[in-house]
Amino acid sequence: MPADKWIETYRGTVFRWEVDDNDHFTVAYYLARIADASVAMLHGLGTGPAPTVDCFIRYQKELRVGDVMHIESAVIAVDGDGIVLGHKLYESAAGDLCTTIEQRVRVRLDPRMRRTIEAQQIAWDGPARDVRPRPTRPDGFRNTSRDTVKPWEIDLTGQLVLSAAVHRFSGSNAHVLAAFGVTPAYMRESHRGFSTFEFQLGLGSEVQAGDPLVVRSALVHVGNSSLRFFHTMLDERNGVEVASLEQSGVHFDQDLRRPAALPDALRTRALALLVQPS
Repeated sequence: MPADKWIETYRGTVFRWEVDDNDHFTVAYYLARIADASVAMLHGLGTGPAPTVDCFIRYQKELRVGDVMHIESAVIAVDGDGIVLGHKLYESAAGDLCTTIEQRVRVRLDPRMRRTIEAQQIAWDGPARDVRPRPTRPDGFRNTSRDTVKPWEIDLTGQLVLSAAVHRFSGSNAHVLAAFGVTPAYMRESHRGFSTFEFQLGLGSEVQAGDPLVVRSALVHVGNSSLRFFHTMLDERNGVEVASLEQSGVHFDQDLRRPAALPDALRTRALALLVQPS
Protein backbone atom coordinates (compact mmCIF):
# COMPACT_ATOMS: atom_id res chain seq x y z
CA MET A 1 0.00 0.00 0.00
CA PRO A 2 1.40 3.48 -0.84
CA ALA A 3 3.06 5.50 1.89
CA ASP A 4 0.22 8.04 1.98
CA LYS A 5 -2.23 5.13 2.65
CA TRP A 6 -4.62 6.14 -0.14
CA ILE A 7 -4.92 3.75 -3.07
CA GLU A 8 -6.71 4.07 -6.38
CA THR A 9 -9.55 1.56 -6.35
CA TYR A 10 -11.56 2.49 -9.45
CA ARG A 11 -11.07 4.33 -12.76
CA GLY A 12 -13.70 4.70 -15.48
CA THR A 13 -16.17 6.99 -17.22
CA VAL A 14 -19.84 8.03 -17.30
CA PHE A 15 -21.56 6.16 -20.11
CA ARG A 16 -24.49 7.60 -22.07
CA TRP A 17 -26.96 5.10 -20.59
CA GLU A 18 -25.97 6.04 -17.03
CA VAL A 19 -27.41 9.59 -16.94
CA ASP A 20 -30.79 10.48 -15.46
CA ASP A 21 -33.59 12.94 -16.27
CA ASN A 22 -31.39 15.79 -14.97
CA ASP A 23 -28.71 14.80 -17.50
CA HIS A 24 -26.21 13.87 -14.83
CA PHE A 25 -24.73 10.63 -13.50
CA THR A 26 -27.48 8.47 -11.98
CA VAL A 27 -27.02 7.94 -8.23
CA ALA A 28 -27.34 4.14 -8.47
CA TYR A 29 -24.32 4.02 -10.76
CA TYR A 30 -22.27 5.92 -8.19
CA LEU A 31 -23.05 3.01 -5.89
CA ALA A 32 -21.89 0.51 -8.51
CA ARG A 33 -18.52 2.31 -8.62
CA ILE A 34 -18.36 2.43 -4.82
CA ALA A 35 -18.99 -1.32 -4.67
CA ASP A 36 -16.08 -1.91 -7.07
CA ALA A 37 -13.84 0.39 -5.01
CA SER A 38 -14.82 -1.40 -1.80
CA VAL A 39 -13.97 -4.85 -3.15
CA ALA A 40 -10.64 -3.60 -4.50
CA MET A 41 -9.79 -1.96 -1.16
CA LEU A 42 -10.71 -5.00 0.90
CA HIS A 43 -8.63 -7.25 -1.35
CA GLY A 44 -5.76 -4.82 -0.82
CA LEU A 45 -6.21 -5.11 2.94
CA GLY A 46 -6.28 -8.90 2.73
CA THR A 47 -9.81 -9.43 4.04
CA GLY A 48 -11.68 -10.13 0.82
CA PRO A 49 -15.26 -8.92 0.14
CA ALA A 50 -17.40 -8.13 3.21
CA PRO A 51 -21.04 -7.10 3.67
CA THR A 52 -21.84 -3.38 3.85
CA VAL A 53 -23.58 -2.13 7.00
CA ASP A 54 -24.14 1.46 5.92
CA CYS A 55 -22.91 4.26 3.67
CA PHE A 56 -22.91 8.02 4.18
CA ILE A 57 -22.57 9.71 0.80
CA ARG A 58 -22.28 13.42 0.06
CA TYR A 59 -22.59 14.47 -3.59
CA GLN A 60 -20.72 17.75 -4.09
CA LYS A 61 -20.26 18.23 -7.83
CA GLU A 62 -22.27 16.69 -10.65
CA LEU A 63 -20.83 14.40 -13.29
CA ARG A 64 -22.14 14.55 -16.88
CA VAL A 65 -22.10 12.05 -19.73
CA GLY A 66 -18.58 11.30 -20.95
CA ASP A 67 -16.85 12.57 -17.83
CA VAL A 68 -13.88 10.53 -16.64
CA MET A 69 -13.55 9.60 -12.98
CA HIS A 70 -11.48 7.73 -10.45
CA ILE A 71 -11.83 6.75 -6.79
CA GLU A 72 -9.18 6.79 -4.06
CA SER A 73 -9.84 4.81 -0.88
CA ALA A 74 -8.38 4.43 2.60
CA VAL A 75 -9.20 3.03 6.04
CA ILE A 76 -10.76 5.72 8.25
CA ALA A 77 -11.79 3.64 11.29
CA VAL A 78 -11.51 0.16 12.79
CA ASP A 79 -13.91 -0.97 15.49
CA GLY A 80 -15.38 -4.09 17.03
CA ASP A 81 -17.79 -4.64 14.15
CA GLY A 82 -15.37 -4.17 11.28
CA ILE A 83 -13.83 -1.44 9.16
CA VAL A 84 -14.96 1.97 7.91
CA LEU A 85 -13.62 2.80 4.48
CA GLY A 86 -13.37 6.34 3.13
CA HIS A 87 -13.73 6.83 -0.61
CA LYS A 88 -13.21 10.02 -2.63
CA LEU A 89 -14.56 10.13 -6.17
CA TYR A 90 -12.85 12.63 -8.48
CA GLU A 91 -13.55 13.97 -11.96
CA SER A 92 -10.19 12.93 -13.34
CA ALA A 93 -9.61 15.56 -16.05
CA ALA A 94 -9.84 18.56 -13.70
CA GLY A 95 -9.09 16.70 -10.48
CA ASP A 96 -12.29 18.01 -8.86
CA LEU A 97 -13.66 16.17 -5.82
CA CYS A 98 -17.23 15.14 -6.70
CA THR A 99 -18.32 12.75 -3.95
CA THR A 100 -17.21 11.53 -0.52
CA ILE A 101 -18.30 8.19 0.90
CA GLU A 102 -18.01 6.62 4.33
CA GLN A 103 -18.69 2.89 4.02
CA ARG A 104 -18.91 0.62 7.05
CA VAL A 105 -18.27 -3.07 6.32
CA ARG A 106 -18.71 -5.99 8.70
CA VAL A 107 -15.64 -8.21 8.93
CA ARG A 108 -14.05 -10.25 11.70
CA LEU A 109 -10.43 -9.39 12.34
CA ASP A 110 -7.94 -11.46 14.31
CA PRO A 111 -5.53 -9.46 16.50
CA ARG A 112 -2.72 -9.53 13.95
CA MET A 113 -4.94 -8.40 11.08
CA ARG A 114 -6.48 -5.69 13.26
CA ARG A 115 -3.06 -4.25 14.09
CA THR A 116 -2.04 -4.34 10.43
CA ILE A 117 -5.19 -2.51 9.28
CA GLU A 118 -5.12 -0.01 12.15
CA ALA A 119 -1.62 0.97 11.00
CA GLN A 120 -3.13 2.02 7.66
CA GLN A 121 -5.80 4.28 9.21
CA ILE A 122 -5.94 7.92 8.13
CA ALA A 123 -7.64 11.01 9.54
CA TRP A 124 -10.85 11.53 7.55
CA ASP A 125 -11.68 15.05 6.38
CA GLY A 126 -15.10 14.37 4.86
CA PRO A 127 -18.25 16.26 5.85
CA ALA A 128 -19.83 15.56 9.23
CA ARG A 129 -22.76 13.16 9.32
CA ASP A 130 -25.99 14.47 10.82
CA VAL A 131 -27.72 11.48 12.42
CA ARG A 132 -31.48 12.10 12.50
CA PRO A 133 -34.23 10.05 14.16
CA ARG A 134 -36.09 7.90 11.67
CA PRO A 135 -39.88 7.57 11.62
CA THR A 136 -40.92 4.49 13.61
CA ARG A 137 -44.65 4.39 12.86
CA PRO A 138 -46.19 3.47 9.49
CA ASP A 139 -48.54 6.50 9.44
CA GLY A 140 -47.96 8.58 6.32
CA PHE A 141 -45.84 5.98 4.52
CA ARG A 142 -46.96 4.80 1.09
CA ASN A 143 -46.03 1.80 -1.03
CA THR A 144 -43.68 3.08 -3.73
CA SER A 145 -42.03 -0.04 -5.21
CA ARG A 146 -42.89 -3.72 -5.48
CA ASP A 147 -40.92 -6.40 -7.33
CA THR A 148 -38.63 -9.39 -6.77
CA VAL A 149 -34.88 -9.90 -6.40
CA LYS A 150 -33.22 -10.91 -9.66
CA PRO A 151 -30.34 -13.45 -9.65
CA TRP A 152 -27.84 -10.84 -10.92
CA GLU A 153 -28.74 -8.41 -8.11
CA ILE A 154 -26.99 -10.39 -5.35
CA ASP A 155 -23.41 -9.47 -4.48
CA LEU A 156 -20.45 -11.60 -3.38
CA THR A 157 -21.65 -11.59 0.25
CA GLY A 158 -25.31 -12.47 -0.34
CA GLN A 159 -26.60 -8.91 0.04
CA LEU A 160 -28.63 -6.97 -2.47
CA VAL A 161 -26.17 -5.15 -4.73
CA LEU A 162 -25.86 -1.51 -3.63
CA SER A 163 -26.87 -0.17 -7.02
CA ALA A 164 -29.91 -2.47 -7.17
CA ALA A 165 -31.14 -1.11 -3.84
CA VAL A 166 -30.67 2.49 -4.95
CA HIS A 167 -32.36 1.94 -8.32
CA ARG A 168 -35.47 0.86 -6.39
CA PHE A 169 -35.22 3.80 -3.99
CA SER A 170 -34.88 6.24 -6.90
CA GLY A 171 -38.05 4.88 -8.45
CA SER A 172 -39.76 5.10 -5.07
CA ASN A 173 -38.70 8.70 -4.73
CA ALA A 174 -40.44 9.52 -8.01
CA HIS A 175 -43.73 8.17 -6.65
CA VAL A 176 -43.55 10.39 -3.55
CA LEU A 177 -42.68 13.45 -5.65
CA ALA A 178 -45.66 12.76 -7.92
CA ALA A 179 -47.96 12.53 -4.87
CA PHE A 180 -47.57 16.29 -4.25
CA GLY A 181 -47.46 17.40 -7.86
CA VAL A 182 -43.81 17.04 -8.91
CA THR A 183 -44.88 14.62 -11.61
CA PRO A 184 -42.86 13.54 -14.66
CA ALA A 185 -45.09 15.79 -16.79
CA TYR A 186 -44.46 18.77 -14.47
CA MET A 187 -40.70 18.19 -14.63
CA ARG A 188 -40.68 17.91 -18.42
CA GLU A 189 -42.83 21.00 -18.95
CA SER A 190 -41.08 23.23 -16.37
CA HIS A 191 -37.52 21.90 -16.85
CA ARG A 192 -37.38 20.99 -13.18
CA GLY A 193 -36.14 17.86 -11.45
CA PHE A 194 -34.92 16.47 -8.13
CA SER A 195 -31.18 16.44 -7.50
CA THR A 196 -29.75 14.43 -4.61
CA PHE A 197 -26.95 15.82 -2.45
CA GLU A 198 -26.85 13.26 0.40
CA PHE A 199 -27.55 9.57 1.06
CA GLN A 200 -27.60 7.73 4.36
CA LEU A 201 -27.98 4.14 3.19
CA GLY A 202 -28.37 1.15 5.49
CA LEU A 203 -28.14 -2.52 4.49
CA GLY A 204 -29.84 -5.31 6.43
CA SER A 205 -30.57 -8.97 5.79
CA GLU A 206 -29.25 -11.16 2.99
CA VAL A 207 -31.51 -11.89 0.03
CA GLN A 208 -32.15 -14.70 -2.41
CA ALA A 209 -33.32 -14.61 -6.01
CA GLY A 210 -37.10 -14.41 -6.13
CA ASP A 211 -37.54 -12.73 -2.72
CA PRO A 212 -40.50 -10.31 -2.91
CA LEU A 213 -39.56 -6.74 -2.01
CA VAL A 214 -41.72 -3.75 -1.20
CA VAL A 215 -40.50 -0.19 -0.55
CA ARG A 216 -42.48 2.10 1.73
CA SER A 217 -41.63 5.79 1.66
CA ALA A 218 -42.38 9.06 3.41
CA LEU A 219 -41.57 12.73 2.97
CA VAL A 220 -39.82 13.86 6.18
CA HIS A 221 -38.58 17.41 5.40
CA VAL A 222 -39.74 20.32 3.23
CA GLY A 223 -37.58 23.44 2.91
CA ASN A 224 -37.42 26.32 0.44
CA SER A 225 -35.97 24.10 -2.28
CA SER A 226 -34.78 21.15 -0.21
CA LEU A 227 -36.64 17.90 0.37
CA ARG A 228 -35.80 14.79 2.37
CA PHE A 229 -37.33 11.33 2.00
CA PHE A 230 -37.10 8.19 4.08
CA HIS A 231 -37.46 4.80 2.38
CA THR A 232 -37.54 1.35 3.93
CA MET A 233 -37.25 -1.79 1.79
CA LEU A 234 -38.87 -4.89 3.26
CA ASP A 235 -39.18 -8.57 2.48
CA GLU A 236 -42.92 -8.51 1.86
CA ARG A 237 -43.44 -11.99 3.33
CA ASN A 238 -42.19 -11.22 6.81
CA GLY A 239 -41.55 -7.46 7.08
CA VAL A 240 -37.78 -7.89 7.62
CA GLU A 241 -35.86 -4.80 6.50
CA VAL A 242 -33.50 -5.42 3.61
CA ALA A 243 -32.32 -1.81 3.23
CA SER A 244 -33.20 1.77 4.15
CA LEU A 245 -32.35 5.15 2.72
CA GLU A 246 -32.57 8.72 3.96
CA GLN A 247 -32.30 10.81 0.79
CA SER A 248 -31.78 14.57 0.80
CA GLY A 249 -31.92 16.74 -2.29
CA VAL A 250 -33.27 19.85 -3.95
CA HIS A 251 -35.94 20.90 -6.42
CA PHE A 252 -33.62 21.55 -9.36
CA ASP A 253 -33.60 23.98 -12.30
CA GLN A 254 -32.36 21.84 -15.20
CA ASP A 255 -31.44 24.85 -17.35
CA LEU A 256 -29.53 26.88 -14.76
CA ARG A 257 -28.13 23.74 -13.04
CA ARG A 258 -28.95 24.99 -9.56
CA PRO A 259 -31.67 24.66 -6.85
CA ALA A 260 -35.04 26.30 -7.48
CA ALA A 261 -37.65 27.23 -4.88
CA LEU A 262 -40.72 25.00 -4.75
CA PRO A 263 -43.81 26.79 -6.10
CA ASP A 264 -46.23 27.68 -3.29
CA ALA A 265 -48.96 25.31 -4.48
CA LEU A 266 -46.56 22.36 -4.51
CA ARG A 267 -45.13 23.32 -1.11
CA THR A 268 -48.62 23.35 0.41
CA ARG A 269 -49.33 19.90 -0.96
CA ALA A 270 -45.95 18.62 0.21
CA LEU A 271 -46.43 19.90 3.76
CA ALA A 272 -49.73 18.00 3.91
CA LEU A 273 -47.77 14.75 3.35
CA LEU A 274 -45.01 15.47 5.87
CA VAL A 275 -44.22 12.66 8.33
CA GLN A 276 -42.50 13.59 11.60
CA PRO A 277 -40.11 11.20 13.40
CA SER A 278 -41.75 9.47 16.34
